[in-house]
Amino acid sequence: MHPSCIGQKFPHIYSLSIIPLLLVSTIGDGHAASYAINPTSTHIRFAIERFKTSTTTGGFYDIKGQLQYDPMLRTGDISLIIPIDSLNTGNSSFNNSLTGPDFFDAKKFPSARFKSTKWYFNQDKKPQVTRVDGQLTLHGETHPISLAATKFECDTNPSLKKEVCGGNFTATLDRTKWNINKFVWFGLTKNLNLNIKVEAASQ
Repeated sequence: MHPSCIGQKFPHIYSLSIIPLLLVSTIGDGHAASYAINPTSTHIRFAIERFKTSTTTGGFYDIKGQLQYDPMLRTGDISLIIPIDSLNTGNSSFNNSLTGPDFFDAKKFPSARFKSTKWYFNQDKKPQVTRVDGQLTLHGETHPISLAATKFECDTNPSLKKEVCGGNFTATLDRTKWNINKFVWFGLTKNLNLNIKVEAASQ
């Protein structure tokens, strides 16, 4: 029997049969776009107050990872792999100290990882990311961390001929939660102020 005849003779059966098709179509339209993190344009800058006399800045570089993002559905997911030996403060002696066993211990824990758990958006017609919560694995410990978004936009990059998403985030990390305790009682601040720049291109 032709499908149109089924619809005319048994309208309730026809209606039930079309619902799964509509659900599949809706799910298919809701997939977030996939992006690959650009290591040359993604970094995590930090500031360390040293014994109340000065502040040293540095950063982690060559960061890799993946981004899933759909502003219309207000969904996102990001994962980052951060190589500890990429740390650079502009002072080779301090670099060696921070990547050594007393601090980040790059030999024992060569990378840190961030995996988002929830994205927050404003309620405007044009959705904007306001915050990203996630889990940071560092120095063998995993704890939650929240990143405040100061900017996050996606647009077509004319040179790459791809859609590129980029954003800036800030956070404060208490290093003692990850068992990095050296010199806390002697004036080397336990709080690291982070400025995170992320860029990812569509795949």
